[in-house]
Amino acid sequence: MSQSFPAVSPAELEARLRLHCLPELGPRRFRKLLSAFASASAALSAPASAWRSLGLPAVCAESRRSAEVRERAAASLAWLEADQQQLLMWDDPAYPGLLAELDDAPPLLFVTGDAGLLEQPQLAMVGSRRASRPGLDTAHSFARSLAAGGFVITSGLALGIDGAAHQGALAAGGKTIAVMGTGLRCLYPARHKKLAADIVECGGALVSELPLDCPPQAGNFPRRNRIISGLSLGVLVVEASPSSGSLITARLAAEQGREVYAIPGSIHHPGARGCHQLIREGAILVESIEHILDALRGWQRLPRSEAQPKPQVASHPLLDLLYAAPHSSEALVAASGWPLSEVLAALTELELDGRVVCEGGRWVGRAG
Repeated sequence: MSQSFPAVSPAELEARLRLHCLPELGPRRFRKLLSAFASASAALSAPASAWRSLGLPAVCAESRRSAEVRERAAASLAWLEADQQQLLMWDDPAYPGLLAELDDAPPLLFVTGDAGLLEQPQLAMVGSRRASRPGLDTAHSFARSLAAGGFVITSGLALGIDGAAHQGALAAGGKTIAVMGTGLRCLYPARHKKLAADIVECGGALVSELPLDCPPQAGNFPRRNRIISGLSLGVLVVEASPSSGSLITARLAAEQGREVYAIPGSIHHPGARGCHQLIREGAILVESIEHILDALRGWQRLPRSEAQPKPQVASHPLLDLLYAAPHSSEALVAASGWPLSEVLAALTELELDGRVVCEGGRWVGRAG
């Protein structure tokens, strides 16, 4: 069995899955039950009057022993038998730490793919489902650069900006996480089923708090946005109207203490108005990848290419370039021919050694 969960008995695992299927039992009520009864098994065995005393809706208690709930829990247990299909519980040591900080953190997370990716530094990218071609290109380009720079790209697998962000991360050979607004057996939209398969095949992950068989329901998509932002260090909004669900994600991120970034656009383009509104409300205006890397430097994971050994500071090619003229990180990539991850790793070490400094988004060499 491939799932990850704390040392609970098979009966307790089945009981938690049954609770998870109950109507109107959200994360806070789920935790209230476990706190009151110490275990899901005990909660299921408690009288309905005890549930009512906790302020839980009658429909919860009435459904808990139904054949349908038992069958759905059994189907979840069978799903967990397959490779790369896992379950993370809120009291599991492997549960992502940033997400666990939320008051309404999901009690259960179903994961297809690499569950360990949820603990790696992530940047969320969201935006309009009806994005313009320039917006899609911008999302793809930023995701590609950020993934190459060591960040996991997290989004919602929706059409438009979400899809472009996932694809950009994959194009860089990076990792990406798709947080679903449906159960993992009901991938939506259907047009992105291949993209979802590519994400898993390339070492990424699909994530959902919803029961596996949960179909698309309008109310679940805003709900999943708190997970997208909760997993991430920050949220980048690429293109959005003022009514876009992306602004919900951005505001949730701000409430969660995450950084919010927005890319501006033409004042004549309706898709830019949401980003402009966020900037007026305090989001960081982003015109280049450098604006994000400056804010989050040190968080990213920087893999080293085995084909390119770590440069030696004594005679450093990047210093030669920087002594000649200030460069942005992207300009150094172009001038040196190194991957962005190598450039960022070297700059971090040179900065720690006091050999370079970043001023106004550009790196400057300092005399030894």
